Amino acid sequence: MGKGGQDEGKRRDGSASSGAEADPAAPVFPAWARTPSECLAELGVSADRGLSSEEAAARLQRYGPNELERHAAPSVWKLVLEQFDDTLVRILLLAAVVSFVLALYDGAEGGEVGATAFVEPLVIFLILIVNAVVGVWQESNAEKALEALKEIQSEHATVKRDGRWSHGLAARDLVPGDIVELRVGDKVPADMRVLQLISSTLRVEQGSLTGETNSVNKTSHKIEMEDTDIQGKECMVFAGTTVVNGSAVCVVTGTGMATEIGKIHAQIQEASQEEDDTPLKKKLNEFGEALTAIIGVICALVWLINVKYFLSWEYVDGWPSNFKFSFEKCTYYFEIAVALAVAAIPEGLPAVITTCLALGTRKMAQKNALVRKLPSVETLGCTTVICSDKTGTLTTNQMSAVKLVAIGRWPDTLRSFKVDGTTYDPTDGKIHDWPSLSMDENLQMIAKIAAVCNDASIAHSEHQYVATGMPTEAALKVLVEKMGLPGGYTPSLDSSDLLRCCQWWSNAAKRVATLEFDRTRKSMGVIVKGDSGKNLLLVKEDLAEFATYDGEEHAAHKYLLDPSYYSSIESNMIFCGFVGLRDPPREEVHKAIEDCRAAGIRVMVITGDNKETAEAICREIGVFSPDEDISSKSFTGKEFMALSDKKKLLRQLGGLLFSRAEPKHKQEIVRLLKEDGEVVAMTGDGVNDAPALKLADIGVAMGITGTEVAKEASDMVLADDNFSTIVAAVGEGRSIYNNMKAFIRYMISSNIGEVASIFLTSALGIPEGLIPVQLLWVNLVTDGPPATALGFNPPDKDIMKKPPRRSDDSLITPWILFRYMVIGLYVGIATVGIFIIWYTHGSFLGIDLASDGHTLVSYSQLSNWGQCSTWEGFKVSPFTAGARTFSFDANPCDYFQGGKIKATTLSLSVLVAIEMFNSLNALSEDGSLLSMPPWVNPWLLLAMSVSFGLHFLILYVPFLAQVFGIVPLSLNEWLLVIAVAFPVVLIDEVLKFVGRCLTARARKQSGKRKAE
Repeated sequence: MGKGGQDEGKRRDGSASSGAEADPAAPVFPAWARTPSECLAELGVSADRGLSSEEAAARLQRYGPNELERHAAPSVWKLVLEQFDDTLVRILLLAAVVSFVLALYDGAEGGEVGATAFVEPLVIFLILIVNAVVGVWQESNAEKALEALKEIQSEHATVKRDGRWSHGLAARDLVPGDIVELRVGDKVPADMRVLQLISSTLRVEQGSLTGETNSVNKTSHKIEMEDTDIQGKECMVFAGTTVVNGSAVCVVTGTGMATEIGKIHAQIQEASQEEDDTPLKKKLNEFGEALTAIIGVICALVWLINVKYFLSWEYVDGWPSNFKFSFEKCTYYFEIAVALAVAAIPEGLPAVITTCLALGTRKMAQKNALVRKLPSVETLGCTTVICSDKTGTLTTNQMSAVKLVAIGRWPDTLRSFKVDGTTYDPTDGKIHDWPSLSMDENLQMIAKIAAVCNDASIAHSEHQYVATGMPTEAALKVLVEKMGLPGGYTPSLDSSDLLRCCQWWSNAAKRVATLEFDRTRKSMGVIVKGDSGKNLLLVKEDLAEFATYDGEEHAAHKYLLDPSYYSSIESNMIFCGFVGLRDPPREEVHKAIEDCRAAGIRVMVITGDNKETAEAICREIGVFSPDEDISSKSFTGKEFMALSDKKKLLRQLGGLLFSRAEPKHKQEIVRLLKEDGEVVAMTGDGVNDAPALKLADIGVAMGITGTEVAKEASDMVLADDNFSTIVAAVGEGRSIYNNMKAFIRYMISSNIGEVASIFLTSALGIPEGLIPVQLLWVNLVTDGPPATALGFNPPDKDIMKKPPRRSDDSLITPWILFRYMVIGLYVGIATVGIFIIWYTHGSFLGIDLASDGHTLVSYSQLSNWGQCSTWEGFKVSPFTAGARTFSFDANPCDYFQGGKIKATTLSLSVLVAIEMFNSLNALSEDGSLLSMPPWVNPWLLLAMSVSFGLHFLILYVPFLAQVFGIVPLSLNEWLLVIAVAFPVVLIDEVLKFVGRCLTARARKQSGKRKAE
């Protein structure tokens, strides 16, 4: 039931899961703090007869089925519509619709409606469809944690109704008050109060719910404290846990959503509703909003500049009249506005980001970090706090002996031995100063006790040693193997047997009975057949009634069934020694903690373990220094929840420790940290961790010990359950973010250049140089490979020496924006300039351009091409382009429309070449190409070759050239393209130099202020 169990018996939202109204008279008492008879009286049931069938049916109607609520999943159409709730996507959709309508309009007016006219809108629609499909697929997989939670529920139960035991009753039909029998291997079907133990002990594996590593003993005795945690409710068993030893009769106190697992289900659902966008998505949304405003302003300017071409009037008596409106010209400038939208939006950006993140997940997988959700890769890069579990993450989750203490030479003296080793491998480490050839009787007895009074075993599996049974017992068996055998004895067993020494001791002292462990006496005993033929209780000399015990038929057997008698049996014992055990820290964790400190990441340990043990481990691994006062840094979960100013505590520098933490404590810590602007990574492995994993910015589940519920709720799974893997993943995330920042800036700077090109074209009044389908090709195909290749930039050497970036840090600083505005302006000038040069110059920079025979015009004629029909005697000579000849005898004015095909090709080629050179600039934000040459990222050189190859493809394949409205270029024309494009590298080198000077100056001033 857990703390807060006052809600049991009714649904979390006040209604039964079947739709029936919750009963206000539902049990609200703390069953763990009441005797069995008080619980039965409160629930109105007899343990002898159980509920009647009629009463059970009535309660089923009242409380609803014993199953977790099924929240209605959003419809596919709703998910599809959500994918268009994005500024960039909406702009793109509007551009596609307008482009499609214009293509149809041109056809209706008698224009040519072919493949070319519809390529642009169809490609944009295709992008949007793919984006929506991927988004819907991700959303539909988001709630698998809830389904995995349902799978751990029991399906059947043994229930007493109408005075008879009913085997195989559907667990969903259980109601509060049902009497249920539990046996070994049963999955507990509901939250229940233990009424009576049938066996001597009852042990339940509830680690998935509480985080405890060992199975726990249950009792029928009431707990004195009403306000206690789940671990303290020793008379309660919880839905979804498993009985590993013994059997008992229980009464159901909570079903469905009123169980502890039901509360976790509700918390997961609540946490899934609070999922925030990743820092990168937020920045891109902000960029989209800014882009909308910029596009609106530019489109308005384009229309204002060109309004004279489609709307004119005369002034009569000071008033405008005789308005003349050209719908054809208006439509033309509307198309320019659409081209602006296409140019301004980096259509290929979503695909490139997805590709880069996918490549990042592959790199992380090689480091044992399996990323389940792509955006998590980027979020990892700005992690500021890691909330880590202790057991299995910071420690090995393999108990080991560290010290053995035995009686010394004299009875009043002790001797101690240091024990090495941190795993279950018997050959891992040794016992220092061990008398291997002369083990005295005291040491031999310790070895015998550790080997025989022990139910654990060790096996070698997949390059690691695995324990079966209690971890503490497994550690004792490993210790026995390190102790070896007394001198003169050799094991008559297979030398390949891992536990051959333990087996030797077991053969020497045959076990005849077991006094099982329980929490009251905190011990376990075994009765063995001694060398003399007498029975021994390990080291006990006189066994009274058990001196001749030989099995269940013996008269003393009844005492073994009564645990209360065990303490009287285990009396008058002789002290042999004791062994110090612990779950040791992983060797690499200390350095990982230091790396976190250097990287500005705070580490908080949140564990279900006891406070003293957790503090000792935290001091050893470096979360706290050995002599640090941690009175204000170490709290139990309950102590933390009682604090008035929790945020003040969480803002402390350095590490923090929260022990005896429950799921709600973890959630509260994550929630408060997120409210304070921290980016939180949370580790967990149990069902109880799932809500906090879902709520955290990065939920990290354990791959080896983690439950399926935890894995499904997480963003990342650790294949090796190792804390240092998280730190390595953070470093990889930072590197990936830096690389994404590089290609985002590259693509945005390219788009600024395209916008500048179209704006200059419109402002100067010259024919349109680049059409939307060409811009789409550049944005999607030509820019894609270099942008993706920038994701392979090598990481900075000091990447984990810098503080984490804030999640609200600007993606583009004012200086970077200025740089790319300058670059963009040059791109615009270059693409428009080469268009003008072809029309107005026969040669440029010594490169002959007149060999194709085209007619030269003045700049004045080019900028007023719309008035061509009024020019007298204007004639145009035919010119060649590849194998084609263009003639304008019928309509010389078509030279500025159909005849601009060569000039358009030059503009497009310059745009492609500039963007290839600009990708070299993006190798480093401020580093010169002299210090970071292109070959540091060979993938970028390959990508540039691919992009140029694709451009050559559309130039020299006739069908593609016709689709894109371009023609082949000659060698001289290519020389001109390179000459116009290459200066972009020189311009950015100058800007980078200025940037380095500004940064150095800022650091110098900052250093002076700190010194003062």
